[in-house]
Amino acid sequence: MRHDPPYIQPGERIVIFDGTCKLCIGWVNFLIRHDRHRTVRMVPVQSEKGQALFVWSGLDADKINTIVLIDNGEVLLRSDAIFRAMSGLPRPWRWMGVLRIFPPSFRDMCYNRIAVNRYKLFGRYDAVPKLDADHRQRFLD
Repeated sequence: MRHDPPYIQPGERIVIFDGTCKLCIGWVNFLIRHDRHRTVRMVPVQSEKGQALFVWSGLDADKINTIVLIDNGEVLLRSDAIFRAMSGLPRPWRWMGVLRIFPPSFRDMCYNRIAVNRYKLFGRYDAVPKLDADHRQRFLD
């Protein structure tokens, strides 16, 4: 049985993302802009807290190839993480969940294709940039 995740309060939803990936940063900025009720908090995996949560999730912190959502202690990866995070957004964004009709194997195959090529397609930062949030508690760090 897994113990409670570090740094997270019960019921909290945390997105762990690759802080050097321009696509991932774009998605985090999208969440900040559209998550008006602040249903998720974020942390880059390159931070101390992000690394601890990534490892707690059962993932290798040296192989950053997925978005992770920890939702009330449940770990979701890839497309499941994206759809669950977006479920707290207002319409029309939460309607993207209709894409869950596709089998997880197909959704994750598409996700993995993009994830493997994300630096080539979208670019990469040399270091984790400072992101502006609508509220100082948006990030764990």
